[in-house]
Amino acid sequence: MRTLVLGGTRFLSREIARQARDRGHEVVCAARGLAGDPPADVEFVRVDRSEDGGLAPVKGEFDLVIDVARHPSLVRRAVAELAGRVGHWTLVSSGNVYADPSQTGQALHEPLAADADETDPANYGPAKVACEQIVGDGALLARAGLIVGPEDPFDRFAYWVDRLTRGGLVLVPGSPDDLVQLVDVRDLASWVLDAAERGLTGPYDAICMPFGRGKLLTEIAESLNVQSEFVWADQEFLVEQKVAPWMGPRSLPMWLPLPEYAGFMARDTSATLAAGLHIRPLADTVLDTLAWLRESGHSVSRAGLTAVEEKELLRMLS
Repeated sequence: MRTLVLGGTRFLSREIARQARDRGHEVVCAARGLAGDPPADVEFVRVDRSEDGGLAPVKGEFDLVIDVARHPSLVRRAVAELAGRVGHWTLVSSGNVYADPSQTGQALHEPLAADADETDPANYGPAKVACEQIVGDGALLARAGLIVGPEDPFDRFAYWVDRLTRGGLVLVPGSPDDLVQLVDVRDLASWVLDAAERGLTGPYDAICMPFGRGKLLTEIAESLNVQSEFVWADQEFLVEQKVAPWMGPRSLPMWLPLPEYAGFMARDTSATLAAGLHIRPLADTVLDTLAWLRESGHSVSRAGLTAVEEKELLRMLS
């Protein structure tokens, strides 16, 4: 089986390329090569999809094409330039396609207009809707949520692994019953390949079933075998103290404002699980993420609180 990964040099797309190689696929990764290196023993083709004809260096036909792009212009060029050479197309999309994050319904954003700024983060959801429409009904649309695990550069899960290794009093957001969802990058990559090999098409919410934040943090602490005491800070306090949700400086990951985002991590993904998505034990993800942090020397800096910030907030709550 010949598989083209549009990307293949960072996190999910790199894991997909790695697993496809291990399955015996002939793997071609096509990317600019700025985000990192593809896995060993795959063919790498340097391309620039921002230019018309940018995929000209990619030769031959492919049984599978897997794309993780977020910009409609890139997807549009790929579909046009690979026309007639692709058996099955997979687009890794996002739960951000849903128009109302306060609900778990299926209404989508309007697709991003062709003349809109596709690089603006505020247009991410509409841009992904446009990408889905470009690849069409015959493609697999893997609407991922929070992707975690080794090599994750965004720190939204790694912050909690890193923080809980130190134990003690830990500032945590919201309440234990607030819902969270995530998926290990290796589980998502495996399912994407399984589904593509089977020719599965249509949209699937590719993430675990929702569960409580208290359970998440408790299981992380237990996996690390550390003693921690959680100090729960309600939303009003966090907003007042200018603690940002989700990611970025002075933030607490895995937290989003309620009720505005009540549906964002509450999706029923039973259909995807029935279609073969396997969710590994959380402890495996925790320990493998910790091992990667230690081996790589990755600095958890893209999300969370500094030790000084957390100490001051804990003092205010004492």
